[in-house]
Amino acid sequence: MQVYKREHGQEQPYWPAGPFKIRLPFVHYRWEMPEMVQALIMFVVSLGMIPLLEQYLGLPYDVALAYVVVCGIGFMLPALLGVPFIPGWITPAIPVVVLFLGDFEPGTEAIQAMFALQFLVFLIFLILGITRLGTKLVNIIPRSMKGGIIIGAGIAAIIGEIQEGGRLAQTPISLVVGGMLCAYLMFSLSFKGMVERYELAKKVANYGMVPGMIVAIVVGFLVAEYPFPDIEFGITRPAFAEMWGYLPFMVGFPGLDIFMLAIPTALIAYIIAFGDIIVGKTLIERVDHLRTDEAIDHDVDRVHLVTAIRNAMHAFFAPYPGLAGPIWTAVAATMAERYKYGRKAMDSIYSGGGTFWITGFIALFILPLVSFFQPVLPIALSLTLLLTGYICIMVGLEQLESQVERGVGGVMAVVLAVYGAGWGLAAGALLYLFVEKANLFGREPRDERGRRPAQKADEE
Repeated sequence: MQVYKREHGQEQPYWPAGPFKIRLPFVHYRWEMPEMVQALIMFVVSLGMIPLLEQYLGLPYDVALAYVVVCGIGFMLPALLGVPFIPGWITPAIPVVVLFLGDFEPGTEAIQAMFALQFLVFLIFLILGITRLGTKLVNIIPRSMKGGIIIGAGIAAIIGEIQEGGRLAQTPISLVVGGMLCAYLMFSLSFKGMVERYELAKKVANYGMVPGMIVAIVVGFLVAEYPFPDIEFGITRPAFAEMWGYLPFMVGFPGLDIFMLAIPTALIAYIIAFGDIIVGKTLIERVDHLRTDEAIDHDVDRVHLVTAIRNAMHAFFAPYPGLAGPIWTAVAATMAERYKYGRKAMDSIYSGGGTFWITGFIALFILPLVSFFQPVLPIALSLTLLLTGYICIMVGLEQLESQVERGVGGVMAVVLAVYGAGWGLAAGALLYLFVEKANLFGREPRDERGRRPAQKADEE
């Protein structure tokens, strides 16, 4: 039980701190057992960043684990500072970030490049959070280009897993079985029908991708695609001392040329992240009206500021290919589903999110858990990227309303997935100007219903 109790219909108690609202477990919200159990399994996804840190930044395993601990601290900040989202990476941007890092040698060069990119992402979130210009910036970007960015990120995510030499070729059975089960449980129309009819199906659905991940891991062990773990006991020992030698303070800060190269990728990462913020607001609003006992404050500017803090922390102390994103969509969706069943199911949206990532952080130091999952870290990352790719393509296509928009967005997506952020943005901008824009040198004409020519032609 917590010290402060919420009155019916009021906001969850907090300590005011400028733009933030501080909430602590057992003080401002109760501990939620279902979220704790879920986090003891799902924390393995945060460990899934280790293979990328090893491959693209050239970090040893123990140093990469120390980076993940820094990330875990950042994951706890939103619930602490008054953001009702379950934070994660900017997952759809990972393939674009990897394309960017591919131009640099693992080690000093890649670490400097990653710092430049993450520092720019921090600046974007900070400036737009302070000035409240985030919505205006994203609204300026044509819908076709926004759709192209999201679809391109999705295509890049899937290509990275299924291409020759990718993880699908290395572990086909476990990845196909786990991926198909995750897709079925999260997106299938037939399973949604079962959820409405059967209580067991509803309970399974509440755990999102956890069942699929567990099955994938078990299958991977049984068919020898992954070695059985050598389980150790005790606590983990991330290499914090050695980590200092892999930070910008020691390897050096990047030059202006690296910052310039990072700008397109940083812009794309922000656009994707802003889309995640919209998804988060939608998830909260979808259940908020069902829970009249709690008033939820989902201030977009606070989301920007907290995400800026997390990216600044990463840039200086753990440059991270996953970046720091506002929401982990899969977990946020399953948590929102449980939240709507009332106060007995989950006292507050903050108690769910706070419990989840505090448990996830503690799990990073439980050596039996970490050593058990260590051999299968690639499959956790692969399933996350494949599901992210599916969601991105689905959401990106929804952005494109006319035939012209679908053409511009589709071509831009392919260029972005193959050649990276800079060429993708350039292709999208040129196609928008020369193909989609009805008035090449002026404002778009619109009819009395606010439709552009391309939209009007499609509707007629």
